[in-house]
Amino acid sequence: MANNYLNLIKPSSKWKLFTQSLPNPNLFHHFSSTPHDRRSYLKKEQALLSLFKKSCTKTDVQQLHAHVIRSGFTQNLFVVGKVIVFCAVSDECLMDYAVSVFEKIENPDGFLWNTMIRGFGRINKVDKVFCYYKMMLENGHIVDNFTLSFLLKASGQSGSVLLGKQVHCSVVKLGFECHVFVRNTLVHMYGMLKDVFVARQLFDEMPEPDLVGWNTIIDCHVCCGKHKEALDLFSRMQDAGIRPDDATLVVVLSACAALGTLELGRWIHSIVDERFLMKDVSIANSLIHMYTRCGEIQEARRIFDKMNDRNIVTWNTMILGLATHGHVQDALSLFSSMINNKRLSPDDVTFLGVLTACGHGGMIEEGRQYFNRMTNKHSIEPTIKHYGCMVDMLSRGGLVIEAYNLIKNMPMKCNAIVLRTLLAGCHMHGNIELAENVRRHLLEVDPDHSSDYVLLANTYASLEDWNQVSRIRRSMTANKVKKPRPGNSFIGVP
Repeated sequence: MANNYLNLIKPSSKWKLFTQSLPNPNLFHHFSSTPHDRRSYLKKEQALLSLFKKSCTKTDVQQLHAHVIRSGFTQNLFVVGKVIVFCAVSDECLMDYAVSVFEKIENPDGFLWNTMIRGFGRINKVDKVFCYYKMMLENGHIVDNFTLSFLLKASGQSGSVLLGKQVHCSVVKLGFECHVFVRNTLVHMYGMLKDVFVARQLFDEMPEPDLVGWNTIIDCHVCCGKHKEALDLFSRMQDAGIRPDDATLVVVLSACAALGTLELGRWIHSIVDERFLMKDVSIANSLIHMYTRCGEIQEARRIFDKMNDRNIVTWNTMILGLATHGHVQDALSLFSSMINNKRLSPDDVTFLGVLTACGHGGMIEEGRQYFNRMTNKHSIEPTIKHYGCMVDMLSRGGLVIEAYNLIKNMPMKCNAIVLRTLLAGCHMHGNIELAENVRRHLLEVDPDHSSDYVLLANTYASLEDWNQVSRIRRSMTANKVKKPRPGNSFIGVP
C-alpha cells in the first residue's frame, strides 16, 4: 500500500517556501466599493461566525451551512471554513459532508487544504490524506509545518516504515527538520512505527526539548515496551528542570503498572493529590490501573469510589482488576452497578473482565449466561480473547470436551494461546486422548514451543505412563526444542 503513496510526496520544482504569502486577491470580492456596504458585509460575517460558536451537532452545522448558502457566503473562506473545521475535528468526523462543501469552494486556501488532510488522518484514511496533499501541491499551495505534521501522523497510522521515511525525507528537504512541532511529530511517528531507536536518535539531537518532546519520547518507549527506559527518561526530564504535566503522569503511571514499581507509582499519586489533578478522569484511571497491576486492590477501589465522573475505561479497569485478583463477587457486583447506572453501556472489554471473574470463581453457568448476554442483548461480537476466557473457564471446570467443541465452532482461526489453555486443562484432568489431539493442532500453529511438550509429558507422567513420557522428551530433543531461559521474579519489601 505504501508504494501507492510514494509518488504523491516526491519533491518537485513547484515546491517553494515563503516566509509570507500575499493575500488572496479574491478574499474581498464580495465587498462593494462603498464603506457602508463593507460594514454591512462584515456585520453579517461576524453574525454567522458567532452562530458557529453555539453549534455542537451535525444538524446545527447543516442548518448553519444552509444559512451560509442563502446569505451568499459560500466563497467566504472564513465562514465556510468553519463548516469544514467542524466536520474534520468533531467526534463524528463528517468527512463526506466536508468533501461536499470543500468541492464547491473556488479557491480554497492552505488552511482548508490542511484541515481536509487532518480530517482524513483522524479517520485513518491514509489514501485520502495523500490524495488531497497531491491536489494541494498541484494547486500551487505552500507546504507548511502543519501539513507535514499531519502527513507524519498519517504515515505512523499506516504502519508503513517506508512511507514514514519518505515523508521524513521531505521534511529534511523542505528545511523543517529543526522545527519543534515537526520534530516532535517525527519522534511520535517513529514511536507509532515501533522504531524506538530512530525516535530516540531524533530526540537526542534536540538541543533543548520542550515538555511535549519529553512526553512524546517517554510515550514512544512505553508503547514499544521499553518501560524501564521510559522511567529513566522521566528521571532525566526532572533533572532538566521540566515540570511534568498530566500527560506525563499518565504515561509514567502506565510504565509503573507494567513494571510493578509501586513506590514510584505512589510518588506520582502524591503529585496528583498535591496539584488537585484527581478530577482528570484519565489520571484517575491510570492510578487505578497502576494499583490493580501492583496488587493494591483496596487503594484502587478507594480512588474509584471517590470519583464523581467515571467513563467506560474507569469501570472496565476496576472490574478487570478485581477479577484478575480473585475478587469475583466484587467484580460481578460492580458490573451490575454499571448496568443499573444506565449511563454507560458495557463494551467488549467489560465482558472480558466479567468472564475472567467467572473463570476464577468457577462459575461456569453464570459465565455461559454472560457470554450469551454479550451477543444477544448487547450485540457485541466475541473476539478470540472472549473465547479464550470461555475455554479457560470450561477447562478449569473439567469440561474439556465442551471447550474443544467451542474451539471447533469459533468463527475465527484459533491461536496457540487458546489451544495451550485447553492443553493445560487436559493435563489438569488427565484427558490424555484429547491432549494428544490438541497437541497435533498446536504443532501446526506453533511447533517449537517447549511448554506444549512439557505439558503433554507431565500428563503422561500423572498417569505413570513412562514410556510415553520418554517418547515425548525424545521428540523434543529430535526437533531441537529447548526450554527458554528461566524468568525472574521479585518481591518488593516496604
